[in-house]
Amino acid sequence: MEAKFFQFLKIVGVGFKTRAESEGRLLYLKLGYSHEVELIGPPAVRVFCFKPNIVCCTGIDKHRLHQFAATVRSCKPPEVYKGKGIMDADEVIKKKQGKKSK
Repeated sequence: MEAKFFQFLKIVGVGFKTRAESEGRLLYLKLGYSHEVELIGPPAVRVFCFKPNIVCCTGIDKHRLHQFAATVRSCKPPEVYKGKGIMDADEVIKKKQGKKSK
């Protein structure tokens, strides 16, 4: 498969890990839940894990690629107080201040 489009996802959080199996078809995510989240990619998309916290989605169909990346991101969207979650590699999360003590 000739890969034309890429999307890198960064996973931020203590204990959050990923692994890809069966030639980039399956993606397993450890996101702090009691179970691993298993995602099956569409036929035109392959998934690679360079590090345990960086995921590369690649494919020939741009729409399916971005749809699958959005599905992965929706498993643990980035939160604004601690900055943990799944985000694009070049995305910057602007953190909120939180509660102030009196």
